[in-house]
Amino acid sequence: MDTQASAAPDPEQPDRQVTEYQAWSLPGVQVLVLSGAALLLGVALLITGIMLSPGAGPVTLIVIAASLLIAGELGAHGLTSVVAGEARVVQLFGRYRGTIRAPGLHWVNPLARRRRVSTRIRNHETAAAKVNDADGNPIEIAAVVVWRVEDTARAIYAVDAFAKFVATQAETAVRRIATSYAYETHDSGELSLRANADEITERLSAEIADRVAPAGVHIIESRLTRLSYAAEIAQAMLRRQAAAAVVGARLRIVEGAVGMVKLALTQLEEQGVVELDEERKAAMVSNLLVVLCSEQATQQVVNTGSLYQ
Repeated sequence: MDTQASAAPDPEQPDRQVTEYQAWSLPGVQVLVLSGAALLLGVALLITGIMLSPGAGPVTLIVIAASLLIAGELGAHGLTSVVAGEARVVQLFGRYRGTIRAPGLHWVNPLARRRRVSTRIRNHETAAAKVNDADGNPIEIAAVVVWRVEDTARAIYAVDAFAKFVATQAETAVRRIATSYAYETHDSGELSLRANADEITERLSAEIADRVAPAGVHIIESRLTRLSYAAEIAQAMLRRQAAAAVVGARLRIVEGAVGMVKLALTQLEEQGVVELDEERKAAMVSNLLVVLCSEQATQQVVNTGSLYQ
């Protein structure tokens, strides 16, 4: 029982992950020259051996020629060109043997498979997703993600089709961020998708980076490209926003009018222009507020009598 328990694998121990390291290679130009020379010499010896046959000497020449042709062919088959912005993942008999990133002509084991991986910066724009925000309102949201492969070994061996993996995880992260926050909020202490774009994009980038880390992908940045209410509630939300704007404007007008009335009464009392009782002060305040808060131009009325008539 103890032996079986000790032999059982630890479920909490993480699987061994393949990480990128530099592959062994030789300068390709030198190998190219040697391979070309071997092929030319092998062809020449083969022709000479055929012309001189039969005999022991021609057979030896033919054997040497065949060896040179095979060596030249193996040398040429092992040549691998790497351009800037790409890398070659070397795989021999199913095992990872390293990555070549340096641009130029390289020579590796001719039996190895060399898989091309682009290390250039890429863009991925998610499709417009229709989700419900934190308040349950349907919204349409989309984002663009700028990324590149940082670890070629993990990109090839850790996931299947890393470009598709990044696209799927980006869309999942966009949906999760959209459902975690409200489109807009009246509480200044809470984040909203509309008012806190910078904070939301930072959290979106962190969310995507965490999801695509197993694929050896580095997220450079992400930005929301579309954010709006869904069509079925867009008109209602526009009316709500317009009403909120009107209320806010009215509030500012009333605040300004009250300040002007207070200033007028204070100056009248300080300068002794006129003495008003409480009833007349209330009437003046009412008239001034009507004039200052009215949306239409008011008509002035000149009182030719006394103040109390």
